[in-house]
Amino acid sequence: MEKRELASGKIQNELFLGLKLGMDRKAFYQTCWDLNQQGLLVNGPSELSVEYRPTMPSRFPTKMMFYPRFEDERIYLMPIEFTYEGWAPWNEDLKAEKLREDVVKLFESWYGPGFIEVYNEDKSQIVFVKMDGNRRIRIFKKHLSVVRAEISDLPVEKKLKGNTNS
Repeated sequence: MEKRELASGKIQNELFLGLKLGMDRKAFYQTCWDLNQQGLLVNGPSELSVEYRPTMPSRFPTKMMFYPRFEDERIYLMPIEFTYEGWAPWNEDLKAEKLREDVVKLFESWYGPGFIEVYNEDKSQIVFVKMDGNRRIRIFKKHLSVVRAEISDLPVEKKLKGNTNS
């Protein structure tokens, strides 16, 4: 799938809320500032995080925290972490597996269908993946209460990994 999509030459840079892969750092900050002024985004709990509360398919209140990684002052990777606000270990409705399903449905509404389930031999690690040209989206359970998504410009990511391994 990866080879086919990269060979297609398609460029998909859309992220969410007007943010894009390849967006420069200044434009990222300006977009976040504008969305903050509209009441859509707030500062997250850590120094380098932005918090958004998306409307999830399940309707459970959810926090979405994100902050991009830059290469040459441009976004190439957007790590995102989702948590249900009411999560507790005893609340089965809000466990990470349910949240992962919810995030996949949310992302299908944003990026269209086509997520495939990929897992290791004992199925202890399950990742939902979608490729659209250069854009790879991965969704997986990070731990008991957190689901992580990573949206990357795969050619840039591969180049960086190649440079760090040489």
